[in-house]
Amino acid sequence: MAATTHRYLLLIFLAAVSSLLLVESGDTNHIYRPCSDTTVQRSDGFTFAIAFASRTAFFYKNNSSLQLSPCDSRLSLSSQNSQISVFRPKVDEISLLTINTSSSSPDNYGGYMVAFAGRKYAARSLPAFVANSTYTVTSFTLVLEFKKGRLQNLYWKRDGCTRCTGNNNFVCLNNQDCAIRTSNCKNHGGSVDCSLGIQLAFSGTDKHLAVLNSWYEVENLRQYSLFGLYSNLRNSLTSQYNKIF
Repeated sequence: MAATTHRYLLLIFLAAVSSLLLVESGDTNHIYRPCSDTTVQRSDGFTFAIAFASRTAFFYKNNSSLQLSPCDSRLSLSSQNSQISVFRPKVDEISLLTINTSSSSPDNYGGYMVAFAGRKYAARSLPAFVANSTYTVTSFTLVLEFKKGRLQNLYWKRDGCTRCTGNNNFVCLNNQDCAIRTSNCKNHGGSVDCSLGIQLAFSGTDKHLAVLNSWYEVENLRQYSLFGLYSNLRNSLTSQYNKIF
């Protein structure tokens, strides 16, 4: 990674961590770094991150089948072409995370993303395809699974392209993700804001063994559009597609 890019990533990380210090009262989790371990209860803030890089960058170089957490120093993402976004959602609340890609496109950083948190108790998702020069996926659902308040797993939930079936404006990739052609994205000269939208939910139990229910709420609402759950959001991706095609 070029020195300027490395400094840029460091500034993004420091700015994100600084913003996390503005914590609501009642938040008992005082761990703000994604590469630190913690246990949480309902309504705590919880810090995790998403790294963008090539798919192979998330695997140990001496073992192509061993996927490491981006917090693992053996991965050395900082020396590769990668980016990181840091989030602090409230535990057991359904959230919609957005990543603005107007200035830099995920396909410029390898086109895959991994969600992660923790160090000794490191958890990471499988790499999810986001974009290449042909297709871009803009809508995802991520579930954070806890056991006694400790993060155990992060996994992407797919709906098998049910949201775009029969719509010629989209392409169904691998029978699991709805994608738009990258050439239609603003950062590639098109008309659509292809910023990423990630619906976030929780499952499992908190440190007091209270059940985390937000994933079950999402399951019950799967018949609705992701962005239909957030009617206050303007210029949703879906409405944009309908306007330009």
